[in-house]
Amino acid sequence: MLIEIVFEHPDFVVINKPPTIAVQDEEHQQGILPIICKQLGLERLWLVHRLDKVTSGLLVLGKSERAAAEFGRLFEAHQIEKYYVAIACKKPKKKQGTVSGGMKKVRDGLWILDDTQNQRATTQFNSFGLIPNKRLFLLKPLSGKTHQIRVMMKSLGSPILGDTLYKGESADRTYLHAYALKFNYQQENIELLCEPKVGDFFALTATQDLLSNLSLPWTLTWPNYSHPH
Repeated sequence: MLIEIVFEHPDFVVINKPPTIAVQDEEHQQGILPIICKQLGLERLWLVHRLDKVTSGLLVLGKSERAAAEFGRLFEAHQIEKYYVAIACKKPKKKQGTVSGGMKKVRDGLWILDDTQNQRATTQFNSFGLIPNKRLFLLKPLSGKTHQIRVMMKSLGSPILGDTLYKGESADRTYLHAYALKFNYQQENIELLCEPKVGDFFALTATQDLLSNLSLPWTLTWPNYSHPH
């Protein structure tokens, strides 16, 4: 399998991760790192953030420990803007806004949102009508917790299509894709966009038309939010 390289820099590479490969090695399948190392002829790459196995899209891999540390600092300081797209079947409780809550692990790898301060997760979103009984969500997570977007979508009453772990309707894939990144790396402004290429509903003309209007997600009106220190 040839992995799409979205952007290559002397210090890091950004790939379009398929929705079928985990970031880490699994019992019966290689993780993404050895596959990319082999493809690029590199001995080692460093994981600087994660995507769930079912999530496709933009994944940054550092080419050195120093680069990985720099990305760690950027993520820690909330200086990397991340945008995701998702498709759901049910209308959300509200069409746009901010969802914030504590992330609590319950059972069988599942998480829920509660009203504590533990593992606080915050996500902003806009949603758009797509076709009958389908909505497209543009999401901006302001933290990076495990399953954060999937849990938030379920809490809105709009579980992600294909995300059966969180009560989404079954489909050919889980419709969550890491769509865009915006950050400054050593005085270089980097803006990356990667349209989803796998999935029947992502391939719809209606989806493509809508995404063509969302190609600069950072220019949309997002609520002001200051990170708690």
